[in-house]
Amino acid sequence: MKKLLLATVALVALGATVPALAADLSARTAPYTKAPAYVAPLYNWTGFYIGGHLGGVFAGNTNFGGLTTGNNDNGRFLGGVQGGADYQFAPNWVIGAEAEYSWIAGNNGSIVFPNGNVFTNNQRGIGSVTGRVGYTWGPGLLYVKGGYAFADNNDSLVNGAGAPLAFGLTGDHSNGWTVGAGLEYMFTQNWSGKIEYQYYNFGNSSFTTPAALAPFGSFRTDDHVVKAGINYRFNWGGPVVAKY
Repeated sequence: MKKLLLATVALVALGATVPALAADLSARTAPYTKAPAYVAPLYNWTGFYIGGHLGGVFAGNTNFGGLTTGNNDNGRFLGGVQGGADYQFAPNWVIGAEAEYSWIAGNNGSIVFPNGNVFTNNQRGIGSVTGRVGYTWGPGLLYVKGGYAFADNNDSLVNGAGAPLAFGLTGDHSNGWTVGAGLEYMFTQNWSGKIEYQYYNFGNSSFTTPAALAPFGSFRTDDHVVKAGINYRFNWGGPVVAKY
């Protein structure tokens, strides 16, 4: 009788333990869920953009028949706007076109002749229409550019008393060419910042009138520009993505 009673108690205890063990084992062997794949954005440079820039312009050192021009060698303030379009291909190369205009504070320099006449090249602004090609690694773009340049000049010639004089020049020193290079970085899908160097050359000019100034030869108008800018980009099709 005692043996039967002990056997019954053992069976009851075992029946209570098995479900608990089964529940514990089920909790420990829950199905494994794989973490989502990491998706890294690849920035897309294709599309239109508009923006603005600030910087400085430094006139080149020129000679006019042995007379040193009074260029503003310490530089002048410059600010302006730009707009353009890029196309990314191959897949790390970018080609594009850009138009920009910069307003300039101050004048480009003056030349004082021995007879007291003073010629001032008041360059109020410069602009360009360029093509560019660059290499991109995700958000970074290293590029070169070049094309047509133009200057908004308001030149003047006065005598020793400050009275204005009529004059004529060969070459308008308003149309020329430009080359440059820069680094642009896209810090969001729609915003990018850049730093850039650009050289402008508007050619040589010499006086045709007054006749007394003609023998002094010619002068060159060129500028070195360093600027920083920001662009808002209207991307086509949004960013490309790659899975790792």
